[in-house]
Amino acid sequence: MPATTRTFRVEGMHCASCSLLIDDALEDLPGVRSTRTTLKQGRTAVELDLSQNSPQDVVRVIEELGYRASLLP
Repeated sequence: MPATTRTFRVEGMHCASCSLLIDDALEDLPGVRSTRTTLKQGRTAVELDLSQNSPQDVVRVIEELGYRASLLP
C-alpha cells in the first residue's frame, strides 16, 4: 500500500531534543517511512503505510513518551 503523510499536533515539547526523541521513536514503528517533528510548530508530519499501522498508533507512541498528541484534519 502506498504511504500517506499525516500531520499531528504535539504538545509538551520543550527543546530540540524532544523533537528528536519523537522522531526516533516513531521511526521504530513498523510502516513509518519518515517523520519530521518541529518544536516551533508543535507538529509532526509522518509518512505512514496505513496497512501496517494507523494514525492512532502514532498518537499512542507519542503519548507513551509523555507528550500530548492528536491527528490534525
